Parts: sequence; C-alpha cells; structure tokens
Amino acid sequence: MYIKLIILLIILLNKQDIYKQDTQNKEEIIGNIIIDKINLDMPLYNIESKNNNIEENVTILNESILPPNEKSIVFLAAHSGTSKVSYFNDLDKLKTNDTILLTINNIKNTYQITNIYKQKKNGYIKVNKENKDQLILTTCDPNNDKYQLIINSTKKEFD
Repeated sequence: MYIKLIILLIILLNKQDIYKQDTQNKEEIIGNIIIDKINLDMPLYNIESKNNNIEENVTILNESILPPNEKSIVFLAAHSGTSKVSYFNDLDKLKTNDTILLTINNIKNTYQITNIYKQKKNGYIKVNKENKDQLILTTCDPNNDKYQLIINSTKKEFD
C-alpha cells in the first residue's frame, strides 16, 4: 500500500515539474516566424532565454532591435542541412517578393523579401540598414559551407 502511494506521489511530482517547465518555456516564447512557402512555423524565444540558441531553435541574434521599436531590425539565424534542428533548410527556395509573417510580443508584422545574397562566413552579417523595419534571415549556404545565405526583407506597408 505504501509503495503504491509513494509511486503515485513520485509520478504526480514529476508531472508538476514537467508542467512547470512547459509553462516556463511558454512564458519565454515571445513570438513566432511563419513562412508558408516553405512550411515553416517556429516559436521565437526571448533573447535572454537559454532556449534562444541555434543548437535547438530559430535564434534571435543579440544585435536585433525588436518591434515595436521604430526602424526595427530583427536578425534570425538557424541551421540548414539534414539534422532535426535544420529549420532554415529550405531558405534557398525563397524568392524576392515572397512574404514572411513575424509575430513579436503579440504584434504581427508581414515582411516582403527584397533581396537574397550570399556572403563569405566571418562571424558577421553585412546588411544595409534601410529606413524601414527589416527582418534578416541567415543560414549556411546549402551549396558552399564557407558562405552564408542572407534573406533581407522589409516590413510590408498596407494601404
């Protein structure tokens, strides 16, 4: 009788820990990125979160200036390739004028891709800051791992 009660208590305590972790992770989620063309829908974690890392998720880089700041610029990075965390594997299928939906702190923004280019990897991303809100996506170039693929997009203004 006591053994069954102890086992039940252990199971309930473990479920509480799992619930706490799930709740904590959801509180750290500040938005998501959706790219319908490549069937991508991923959560985005607070910059300070331990979950905001490229080994597990799409990552908001520290240099980002998040919306609703004026002239925001959001840098998102993720792996490409064949691993289970290769969330940006199909970025090379995107074209100019394709759209990306970015939600940050319950504010939805639609971005339109303005240009796509490659840069040699050196630990930095060189982009021209525009007078509009920008979203920059980056991953390894699928054809040459010495280069990175850069997707530059600007916030779409609706009439």
